[in-house]
Amino acid sequence: MAAGMYLEHYLDSIENLPFELQRNFNLMRDLDQRTEDLKGQIDSLAKEYTSNARTLSSEQKLSILRQIQQSYSKCKEFGDDKVQLAMQTYEMVDKHIRRLDTDLARFEADLKEKQIESTDYDSTSSKGKKSDSRQKEKKVAKTRSKVKSSDEDGSPKREFNTPAANFGNVHPSDVLDMPVDPNEPTYCLCHQVSYGEMIGCDNTDCSIEWFHFACVGLTTKPRGKWYCPRCSQDRKRK
Repeated sequence: MAAGMYLEHYLDSIENLPFELQRNFNLMRDLDQRTEDLKGQIDSLAKEYTSNARTLSSEQKLSILRQIQQSYSKCKEFGDDKVQLAMQTYEMVDKHIRRLDTDLARFEADLKEKQIESTDYDSTSSKGKKSDSRQKEKKVAKTRSKVKSSDEDGSPKREFNTPAANFGNVHPSDVLDMPVDPNEPTYCLCHQVSYGEMIGCDNTDCSIEWFHFACVGLTTKPRGKWYCPRCSQDRKRK
């Protein structure tokens, strides 16, 4: 789904949200006003009771106390209603926030899927000597740079430097300023030459094989086997 469609659907879903929020706020304001009116009545009844306590009969005293009690009960009901309205308002807004988070996650997934499809197309469109040379360079580089070690739990761990040449801690933006040999093979989802720290996909049939840490969201070497985004998705489908 295109970005415009996600945005259009989300805007449609929140079209009535301002009116619903305004309605709830007006209801809560009305409950506040009614509560304040009752509190005024309670104050008046309390003053009447204390001022005329000696002259009032038992029935009159009991009647005033009942009125005060009823007013307090009504205030409590108004307070409970206000709490319910506040919770309803919160859930109303939170529902749209959750939907926005879900749409963002789907949109990012669509972008990644299109990126993988584009990578597949580019990798299969390689022709002739350049394709053969690239595969040979990858195999030689993989043999030279692959180091086997073990994790603390005893599982095998793959660690890599770079496929052909290691420029140390090179920032991706610096690569654009470097002179590039047109015959040098390219790697990763970004189709750039090797630089910095790189990692190899543990899927032997992976068409890309080597990836820059930054392009796949890595900062340190993972433990155990590691699969690139495309191969991970293929494994989940199986």
